[in-house]
Amino acid sequence: MAWTKFPFADDSYVYTAASLKKAWARLHAGDAEPFPKNAALVDAWIAYHAGEFEKAAKLGLALGLDGYSVANKATAIYANYLEKSEKKKLALFEEVAARCEEQQAEQPKNPAAYYLHAYALGRYAQGISIMKALSQGIGNKVKTSLDNTIKLSPKHADAHIGLGTYHAEIIDKVGAMIGGLTYGAKKDEGLNFFKSALKLNPHSAIARVEYANGLVMLEGKKKMNDAVKLYEGAAACEPLDAMERLDVELAKEELAD
Repeated sequence: MAWTKFPFADDSYVYTAASLKKAWARLHAGDAEPFPKNAALVDAWIAYHAGEFEKAAKLGLALGLDGYSVANKATAIYANYLEKSEKKKLALFEEVAARCEEQQAEQPKNPAAYYLHAYALGRYAQGISIMKALSQGIGNKVKTSLDNTIKLSPKHADAHIGLGTYHAEIIDKVGAMIGGLTYGAKKDEGLNFFKSALKLNPHSAIARVEYANGLVMLEGKKKMNDAVKLYEGAAACEPLDAMERLDVELAKEELAD
């Protein structure tokens, strides 16, 4: 089945190899991915940033392990935002997680192999329910992969977001006491991870969205005004690629509800 097209293709996020290199540090402030040396890999990333997620995944997979990071990111972002079928979405997350485990074995010092593993499993967990995922041991796998990401890449802002969300989701679902004793989840730690993510990537819409969600999970309605301000900040961010555009649109939808 063909993948759903990126719905904002009229707003061009098409880069050349030269313009992508120039914008790379800003575009990848979240994942700290190094600029690729392989021209074919650059082409895969150009497709990814333009919202051609299926093309990016195919180009990446054609390059073997070295293309897994772009293929996995394209697949995971597509599944999260654009795939309509819940069954297919979950299957795509499982595919990404499996490829990441293969990549971890072959490239144990590649942060993307761990971060995208955590991302895919985390979104899969949200799809099947956090409680069900915890009973299957998925929560520990997510945290282990996020911890490994930050060990390898301390400035990986997206992993900081992921850990903030981990702490918030656990406490929201099982409570502070069980969350702390069983899963090591702590409110202050979660909030600090969100804050550090924004310091590392101040342009990030998704950092603001997840921080807002985490605030409400951890602090309740008393922090609703702060959460709304974070959503407003996210909606006002200027997207430089397809993923960022999807993040901004998510914030706008939340504000409209």
